[in-house]
Parts: sequence; structure tokens; C-alpha cells
Amino acid sequence: MPKINLSRRTLLMATAAAVPLVSMPTYRARAAGLEGVELQRYQPVFFAADEWRFILAACDRLIPAEGKGPGALETNVPVFIDQQLHAGLGGDVYMDGPHKADAASTLGFQHNHTPQQMYRLGIKLAAQYSERIHRKPFDQLAPADKDALLSALEKNVVDFTELGEPSLKASQFFGQLLDDTKNGYLADPMYGGNKDMKAWVAIGFPGARAAYTEWVDVHDVKYPLGPVSLSGKRA
Repeated sequence: MPKINLSRRTLLMATAAAVPLVSMPTYRARAAGLEGVELQRYQPVFFAADEWRFILAACDRLIPAEGKGPGALETNVPVFIDQQLHAGLGGDVYMDGPHKADAASTLGFQHNHTPQQMYRLGIKLAAQYSERIHRKPFDQLAPADKDALLSALEKNVVDFTELGEPSLKASQFFGQLLDDTKNGYLADPMYGGNKDMKAWVAIGFPGARAAYTEWVDVHDVKYPLGPVSLSGKRA
């Protein structure tokens, strides 16, 4: 897992500049009425209470609120993940085998667990590992210990087989969590994350404006207008 200070946020900004954010996969769930909800008041609909505490703590370490730009909690990334999973994130993925863990990414989804199953199992096993090593739940660990545990998941140092799960790797769960965290950070606010378009403001992305024809021949001039969401809200 990359070091925090250099920053996961810097990496996000660099990668975000290269992709059309409004076309990022947002699955099927519009988080109706939850655009801009206060995270402290949000009641999860997919995650149980202990799972929710894990997601809050993990997202906070993957995109921490330090340095330039907002963190994952300031942008309601956990709300995005909860809403997408509740709506069946990955439920339409073809799940029959064969599943090849070493297949090229162009060959698509290669797991034998749906994203919902990955979260249920992954959080449960990561919690077991935290209790075994630290005698504490993940959300109660010091920041450095949280980072170390997430890194151990990413590198398969946490052996899910040893914990009783033979077919899901820790890195697969970590990869799903990281991808969804980035999507929630950069997606349109209508899906529950990127609260108030804070991530777009941080990276200078103008959002879903209808046309840029007058800017086609303008070079080396910073675009002056702020982000607009698909709902028409302006940052």
C-alpha cells in the first residue's frame, strides 16, 4: 500500500486527470435523497454495525483527511459503497467458472465471490486477524497499525485460507475495497459519494457541463468554472 504522505490523494489526482469521471462505473444505484447527507447521521442499509465501523476506518486510511483535498469520510465514500452494495453491486456479473486469478484485466471479473460476498467475508476475516494480532477491533487500532493491516491484506500477508476461507484471497478483498473507495471519491454525487463535489473541486474537474465547444481551441488557459453534478447542482 503506498505511503500516505505522498500520497494516495496525489495518485488519485494524477489518475483522475486521465479518465472521464462522469463515465466511471457507478453500477445501478442512485442514492436518492442522500446527495450531501451528513455521514454521522447516515444509517447503513447493507453493512451491519461492526462492518460499518470497519468500512469507516478503512476508507479513512485509504484516503485520509490530511494534506490537500478532502478525505474519504469528508466525501461520504462509505455511503457510496453501502448504497452500491445494497443495490446489488456486481449482481449482474457472470459468475460461472473457470476463474483464473492470473488472467489479464482485459478478461474481466475473475472471482468466484460477488462483491457483496467479498465484503462480508473480507471484513469478517480482517477483523479476526486484527483480534489475533492486536487484541482489538480494526477500528480501534492506531493509524499506523491500521495501515499495516491494510497493507498486509493487499500483499496477502493475511492468509485467508488459514482463517478458514479457501477461495477468497485477502488481496482480492482489498482490491475491491480500494476500487470502490476511489469510485466513491470521484463519482457523481448522485450516487452517494463525492459529497458537495469536493473531490472534483480538489482536482479541478468541471463535472457534467453540457458543452465545451468554445474551449476547443483555447490552450494553456485554466478553465474558470467550477464543477456541476448530473443533477445540475453546482459546487
